[in-house]
Amino acid sequence: MEENKKFVIWGRNPIIEAIKAGKSLEKILVAHDSHIPKELIKLAEKNKIKVQKVPRRKVEELAGTKKTQGVVALLSPITYWKENDLMNKVLSEKGFIVILDHITDPQNVGNIIRTSEVLGAAGVIIPRERSSPINETVVKASAGAVFHIPVAKVGSLKGFLDRFQKKNGWVVSIEKGGKPIHKIDFPFPLAVVLGSEGKGVSKSVLETSDLVASIPMKGKITSLNVSSAGAIALWEIAKQNWID
Repeated sequence: MEENKKFVIWGRNPIIEAIKAGKSLEKILVAHDSHIPKELIKLAEKNKIKVQKVPRRKVEELAGTKKTQGVVALLSPITYWKENDLMNKVLSEKGFIVILDHITDPQNVGNIIRTSEVLGAAGVIIPRERSSPINETVVKASAGAVFHIPVAKVGSLKGFLDRFQKKNGWVVSIEKGGKPIHKIDFPFPLAVVLGSEGKGVSKSVLETSDLVASIPMKGKITSLNVSSAGAIALWEIAKQNWID
């Protein structure tokens, strides 16, 4: 808990001032039995910060105190990029960008960010909803890579990918039932979609994809953890991008 406190602020006015000061907040948690000021709600909406109702016990556990005024905010350890800036970066570099399709395990998110940074990805895109926040676990799992690679949050993955394609970008989803990844000549700039732990790539994103790439498997266990699958796929793609 002590280590996580540097990523937590509580109390209505401190959170309002943090937003006004331009601090990156992952989300705001409000106790079920509490009401927050309209000013705070408006600021959260304007800055696209998620507000979530939770039991008061959860708020107090995160803050480490009962003097929370029923509200706590999770500070992000990073400053997020604007999605259009990150899109323009990968387009200009003719590189690849990694899309995390509602991956909720922070360990997986951190591992994938680490692999993405090591292999030269232009950045990482995560959705605002149903995704792990960038927290202490993510920072540790990424071995600090999260501080060296651009990360952006988007409201709609499909919307982002549609705009990317209209600017001559390509989209590949890493999913079962596709073409063997080592037999694909990848086009760039490229968005690489990695699906969630349980459901894989979202149906809407899969339908948007230009390519579906699969990792051939010979063992009796026919699935991989998403961070392991991501590492294999990103290495195959990075090799081609480097050679080009």
